[in-house]
Amino acid sequence: MQYAILIYSDEKADANATKEEQDAWMGEYWAYTEAMQKSGAYKGGEALHPTSAATTVRVKNGKTVTTHGPFAETKEQLGGFYLVDCQNLDQAIEWAAKCPGARVGSIEVRPVMDFSQAQ
Repeated sequence: MQYAILIYSDEKADANATKEEQDAWMGEYWAYTEAMQKSGAYKGGEALHPTSAATTVRVKNGKTVTTHGPFAETKEQLGGFYLVDCQNLDQAIEWAAKCPGARVGSIEVRPVMDFSQAQ
């Protein structure tokens, strides 16, 4: 079963980190990613640009409406994700708990729908 591990943190706090803190933080993420890859669970993942670079799209009365920025003001913002293949939810939660971001933000684990079986 595939799961999305969604990483939420406070962008403002992240932006205020020193270069040394950012480098150490990224070192932890590289090690986490490598461990996930070696286990065979890793299927993909990416970091996201800050919410200031986001564009929200809605269709209202048949017209496309865009808004610069995120769709809602929140305390934590989605900063990146991993896609993992795990035996079950418990194994996905174990990977989420190992994520460096779990110490400063929150990690959402969500099953990915498999539409290949529906055809």
